[in-house]
Amino acid sequence: MSEHESDDELYAGPSKSQRKRDALALQDLGRTLVELPAAQLAKVPMPEELHAAVMECRRITSHGGRARQLQFIGKLMRRIDPAPIQAALAAMAATSAVAKHQQHQLEHWVTEMVAGNEVVLGDFLDRHPHADRQHIRTLIRNAVREAEQNKPPKSRRELFRCLREAAF
Repeated sequence: MSEHESDDELYAGPSKSQRKRDALALQDLGRTLVELPAAQLAKVPMPEELHAAVMECRRITSHGGRARQLQFIGKLMRRIDPAPIQAALAAMAATSAVAKHQQHQLEHWVTEMVAGNEVVLGDFLDRHPHADRQHIRTLIRNAVREAEQNKPPKSRRELFRCLREAAF
C-alpha cells in the first residue's frame, strides 16, 4: 500500500463476517417461510424457484437433507430482494398480534360475564349499543346452567361468537 492510498479507497464492500451474518439471516428467513402455514405462505410474494425450494424443504424429513435444502433456500434468497418477503411476514405478524389481542379480550369478557360480573356486561353493552342485549343475557344464563350441569359449553361458544360479531 502506498502512502497516498487511504483505507476508504481499499474498501471493497462488507467484511466476510458481515456477508456471513447476512447469509445466515437470509437462511433464517427461509426457515421462517418453510415453517409458515400453507395459507400464509401463499400470501408471500416470491419467485417460483424459491417457492418450489420451500415446498421441497417442507417435504423433506431427514435432518441432513433438510439442512442442505435450507442452505439452498438461503442461496436463492441472496439472489433476490428479500424486502417484499420481509414486509409480508411483518404484516402477517402485526395482523396476528391484533387478532390475538382481540381473542384475549373476548375470552376475558365471556369469562367475566359467565361469572356474573354485571359491570363488564354493562360496559360491553354501553360500548356496543347495537348488540342484542336480550340474546346476550339469555346466552349468559344458558352458559351458567351448562357449567353447573357439566354439559358441553355450547352457549358459552355461542356467546363468544355473538360478542365477536358485535365488537369486531
